[in-house]
Amino acid sequence: MAQRTRSQQADRIRHLLETEGDAIHAQTSASNARRGDVYDATDDLEALRTDARAIKEDAIDDLPELIETVREAVEANGGTVYVADDAADANAYVADVVEQNGPTDAVDEPSVVKSKSMTTEEIDLNDALEADGIAVTETDLGEWVLQVADDTPSHIVGPAMHLSRAEIADLFNERFDPDEPFETAGELTRFARDHLGEIITDADVGITGANFVVADSGTITLVTNEGNARKCAVTPDTHVAIAGVEKLIPTLSDLKPFVDLIAKSATGQPISQYVTMLTPPTDSPTLEFDSPDEPITAGGGGGAAGATGDPDREFHLVLLDNGRMDMREDDQLRETLYCIRCGACSNSCANFQSVGGHGFGGETYSGGIATGWEAGVHGQDSAAEFNDLCTGCTNCVDACPVKIDIPWINTVVRDRVNRSDEPEAYDFLVDGLTPDEETGGLDPGKRFFGNIGTVAKAASATAPVSNWLADAGPVRAALERTLGIDRRRDLPTFRRESLVDWFEKRGGFAASSRRADQAAARGGGADVDREVVLYPDVYTNYVDTERGKAAVRTLEALGVPVRVPDLPESGRAALSQGMIATADRQASRVYAALAEDLDAGRDVVVIEPSDLAAMHREYERLLPESSSERLREGSYEICEYVYGLLENGADPSALSTGDGAEPVAYHSHCQQRTLDLEAPTVAVLERCGYAPTTSDAECCGMAGSFGYKREYYELSMDVGERLAGQLEGADTVVASGTSCGDQLETLLERDVPHPIELLTPGSYRA
Repeated sequence: MAQRTRSQQADRIRHLLETEGDAIHAQTSASNARRGDVYDATDDLEALRTDARAIKEDAIDDLPELIETVREAVEANGGTVYVADDAADANAYVADVVEQNGPTDAVDEPSVVKSKSMTTEEIDLNDALEADGIAVTETDLGEWVLQVADDTPSHIVGPAMHLSRAEIADLFNERFDPDEPFETAGELTRFARDHLGEIITDADVGITGANFVVADSGTITLVTNEGNARKCAVTPDTHVAIAGVEKLIPTLSDLKPFVDLIAKSATGQPISQYVTMLTPPTDSPTLEFDSPDEPITAGGGGGAAGATGDPDREFHLVLLDNGRMDMREDDQLRETLYCIRCGACSNSCANFQSVGGHGFGGETYSGGIATGWEAGVHGQDSAAEFNDLCTGCTNCVDACPVKIDIPWINTVVRDRVNRSDEPEAYDFLVDGLTPDEETGGLDPGKRFFGNIGTVAKAASATAPVSNWLADAGPVRAALERTLGIDRRRDLPTFRRESLVDWFEKRGGFAASSRRADQAAARGGGADVDREVVLYPDVYTNYVDTERGKAAVRTLEALGVPVRVPDLPESGRAALSQGMIATADRQASRVYAALAEDLDAGRDVVVIEPSDLAAMHREYERLLPESSSERLREGSYEICEYVYGLLENGADPSALSTGDGAEPVAYHSHCQQRTLDLEAPTVAVLERCGYAPTTSDAECCGMAGSFGYKREYYELSMDVGERLAGQLEGADTVVASGTSCGDQLETLLERDVPHPIELLTPGSYRA
């Protein structure tokens, strides 16, 4: 599969923003807000998530044994289990079952009714059955709308959320030509219920998916907000359930955390409308359609007391491999199999909220977790089509009910995609010029941004000439053509004097110690004996040196001396481009450079949240456990650290303070929120006399290099404009992240400092 060019990708995203973006955003953002509310209201949420993950980990470990266990259980009940190697195998088996249970005459075609199932989407079951002359009808309302429209799902839970009610009404009016045109949601739903009800009643075979399959009893669990899934399961005399092998869990008691979590995660409901547990084959039919008012009896049938259903009812459980067992053996993709298909990662993703699954998705799956699924079941080419839409913001990690590290899976697949390309003819030149660990074939734009520290150091050393050249029209055109840097995006202004150089010229640690001692003597210092190593991230060191200077002055004013050594890059930039080998080397260098300070009990303080997130999250995968834990325990975000000093007796009056009610609009960085570090910044601002309000928007849309890239510029701005709309009326706006500040300065057309610049003694940016 040939990947789209930058121009084609930009056109595709622009089209989706214009045609589907509003509907997708309305639905996903509402679901995400409800999820956040119901998560907050669930006292045992973390225990549920921990239990659910542990159950899935054990189930995937024991998968071969669970397959044999469920086979024995289903066969003991009178059903059949078939393990399909791939899509073709599964489709052929299902078609054979339908043919055997279809009409006996040669005139009528066999008919199938289906409930919503992403697994059947994965194997293109409908197309395969229809090619064999079998009539297939989707009964989930959203899936049926798409079937009528000949469209594809845009979300794994709400497949038709990209269509408005008016568009669906137009579709139904054109296709079904009712006596009175459909207008309201109620009219559309009633028509669908009656129309599909008749088809379900007459169907030969019912096909469902399965949210979970209990191995020891053969119980199929269906979790839905419509009743059509269980109608498909129990009305026709033959029921086929199709599920990936990863849906197996050991026992009925293991269902509890999943049933509790899945609706909360998917739609923000306390519990789904329908939770159906079937241990098939069940009696059929459970309702006598010719006598709908007759009570359902204990025997399972309608009509006369004690009546029972068809004793020859068939049940087939089709367990699909299709790459899953290989994923199980893949240490990096294995975690994908813990997924329970709730769609929370999609709803929490700002980019998905703008373009939906038709942009942020592959052949079948969409959203953050789709990269793992597509790479595992369809191959890396499918994942490569949308993988770069994941910016690593980590919002999905907190949303996921089983705590899957979705950004890491995306990073791993990005790395593999990078390495799958053939080296270009000029790669040997680049390999000699760049300090990374990557092989040839890497996209030049990714290589540029992955080595941004080297670029920034060179640009700083040659400033202001480098800044002048970068703004020249021909240079911008060349950057767009070769590296994909959109010419509409303002480039950073590099400083000739780096933060590290400024600190040394100022007198270094000795001068900082004197200033901290003087502050302590005045009574402004905290009741602690600490020293800080301020980490000079690339942006702070070479571009926005003022926020670095503000951090130094603030810490000194609170009685803490500071060191600002020249330290290696954190690896965050390399990780964002899927350059894991480079990030691994950089992480090792960072730890080696800081080990002596950690030994001496010094605290590492970081200004840029994404660099701190790398140290606290990704370093677990890049460094020995003891090293990553040591650095994680010894490193802090700047405002978090200031908060700790104030809590330990430092005097906030030593800082620049407000009048007690001075309003400030504050936007925290995505990764700062997932590290639970938004609250300390808010608390510090309040302690210093400000009245902060925080934004609801998930992300600024800039996401480091993402917002610079030509193919993503419109998407970046679309996401950013939602944030800017919340902040534009505020007199003072502050943001913790580099990207956030840059994006907001562009959109609001004013200065947006880091919160530490608001707090530093004297006037801001003094």
